[in-house]
Amino acid sequence: MAYRVGIDIGGTFTDIALVDAAGTVSIRKVPSTPDDYSRGIADGLATLIGELGIVPAEISAIVHATTVATNTILEFKGARTGLVTTRGFRDVLELRRLRIPVLYDLQYDKPPPLVPRQRRLEISERMRPDGTVRVPLDEAEVRNAAQRFRAAGIESVAISYLHAYANPEHEIRTEAILREELGDSVYITRGSEILPEIREYERTSTAVVNAYVGPVIRSYADALAGRLAAIGVTAPIEMMHSGGGIMRLAASVKRAASLVESGPAAGVIACARLVRGEGRGANIISFDMGGTTAKAALIENGEAARTDEYEVGAGINLSSKLVKGGGYPIKMPFIDVSEIGAGGGSLVALDRQGRVTVGPESAGAMPGPVAYGRGGTRATLTDVFVTLGYINDTTLAGGSIAVDAEGARNALRTQIAEPLGQDLLTTARGVLTLAVSTMTRAVKAVSTYRGRDPRDFSLVAFGGNGPVVAADIAAALGIRHIIVPVAAGVFSGSGLLRSDVEQEFVQPLLADTVAISPAMLADLKAELSIRARAALAADGYDAASAEFRYSADLRYFGQAYELNIADRTGEVADLVEGFHTEHERTYGHRSSADPVQLVNLRLTVRVPVASEIVRYAPAPDFERRDRLVAFGTTPVMTPVIGREALGLSLRPGPFIIEDYDCTCVIPPNASARLDAAGNIEIEVSQP
Repeated sequence: MAYRVGIDIGGTFTDIALVDAAGTVSIRKVPSTPDDYSRGIADGLATLIGELGIVPAEISAIVHATTVATNTILEFKGARTGLVTTRGFRDVLELRRLRIPVLYDLQYDKPPPLVPRQRRLEISERMRPDGTVRVPLDEAEVRNAAQRFRAAGIESVAISYLHAYANPEHEIRTEAILREELGDSVYITRGSEILPEIREYERTSTAVVNAYVGPVIRSYADALAGRLAAIGVTAPIEMMHSGGGIMRLAASVKRAASLVESGPAAGVIACARLVRGEGRGANIISFDMGGTTAKAALIENGEAARTDEYEVGAGINLSSKLVKGGGYPIKMPFIDVSEIGAGGGSLVALDRQGRVTVGPESAGAMPGPVAYGRGGTRATLTDVFVTLGYINDTTLAGGSIAVDAEGARNALRTQIAEPLGQDLLTTARGVLTLAVSTMTRAVKAVSTYRGRDPRDFSLVAFGGNGPVVAADIAAALGIRHIIVPVAAGVFSGSGLLRSDVEQEFVQPLLADTVAISPAMLADLKAELSIRARAALAADGYDAASAEFRYSADLRYFGQAYELNIADRTGEVADLVEGFHTEHERTYGHRSSADPVQLVNLRLTVRVPVASEIVRYAPAPDFERRDRLVAFGTTPVMTPVIGREALGLSLRPGPFIIEDYDCTCVIPPNASARLDAAGNIEIEVSQP
């Protein structure tokens, strides 16, 4: 029998989901190993297949999502990177864009560039916007730059020349010279290859991010393949990219920046398939809270919202058109996820003014929260959950993690409650309220900031801690309906198994829509199709089963940014009308009489490889006990049940549902039931 395995690495836990040919999924949750994430993967997978009696050779595919790329940027642990760029454009990374995220903060410091000025070298060359050569490439300067990079110990180089999207000839030749001078050990990124689009800042930033994380991803990929081979698993490895599709491991090394937010994308894809597959209301907000961060995404009409503009490293990672300049822009296809540093492992502390803070700093997997008994000494949100009785005060993850409840309470008492002069439960409730307020920012970033009212959506909560706080999040936002899927704690891992191969191809155009004839549009689409089929064949995928979806980036003349509109009819007039409609929905107005410009034509290719999930195998059993839970400042004895004990009729709270992989809290203002598929549906009463 053949098996596919989905593996999602988080900052605290690694989730493993294994599906057989009959569609039965077995799950495990194991601690992540930040010193070498591949070790935790291999150890966890070896344990799971050993328990199930599976021969390693029977595993046919590994589908993987990782936070390595994101963490590399957030922690500034990327490669020693150099940049070569057109003479006169050395400081594009410093100049950035006009917008900043905090308009009235006179003390605001923009993020330092990932490549400092002394490692940004200018080359005499210049292309015109139409792709003709204005200044020939000075190859001697390129060779001199290579010598300077070698002397500086550069590990990675980004190439970004002006207007290279129109003609990449100079970048291609520069890459060849650098490769000749520096050898294969130096990672090289060519901006025109990973982002053949206008805007020199976004293209340069994307190329630099790719170069910065590329060597880290390359080393990680080698380690992962080696670790899996050591346990006998030699199946092809595919990676989830930020756009919600999967690609070959080798391709992910080349496009390393596309792995930023790869883990959150898997959960969103699983949510989209959940609402499409079960015929329920197709407008939902996904809420994924793990040990390190909380993530949210919008799904309308069964489709996840997507974007090609994203900033990472801004305190809250997002793609909002209204909040820019706080991080490092990456212009690639992304599932539109907002992420904020508030998870179970987020540190609870007092700042210099004596105010309580929750995150973004995290205790991570090691040492982890005080409650895990692994050497952690600083109070975390998990310790607050233990203090309130929200999660089991004895064991977690089916008994695999012992809980030090007294240590958790003492840490919160001595570090927060006593300095504030408050009792323990009042402090714990206050910290939870603050954390919920922080996490609602992630939900608002994909709803309110997009012109959507969160009250019109259902909330799908998953991740190890999402169902713990889902009812509190919903109450704060006026959301009345919550869905907690089966195996919610490893939902992103199972989402990997439900994902298809997906790639995007772009053709810059910059033309007035009235000048684009149907024949011209058809020729451009045919050219994109040829490129796509060649790329799929190179990666070993069968294009015969592929789905081709075209779209266009449009804007009014004079605007700086575009909206992406699906091409459903092949008619330019329909694209223009779709743009007017989407502009009105997004910004509140339309200008039907104004000329519209088509900036880019896009082709997204999807090859179906997703596994059908029919059922989940029973997870390891464990003891459940009723316990005192503080929904206010006075604890009440609260029933603790398994998911299977919840019936099809609404049961009023308070009670707690404990699964192997997560805990779901049903407070007094909520009721819950199981649906026919085994998902928990929660109805929240609003004041």
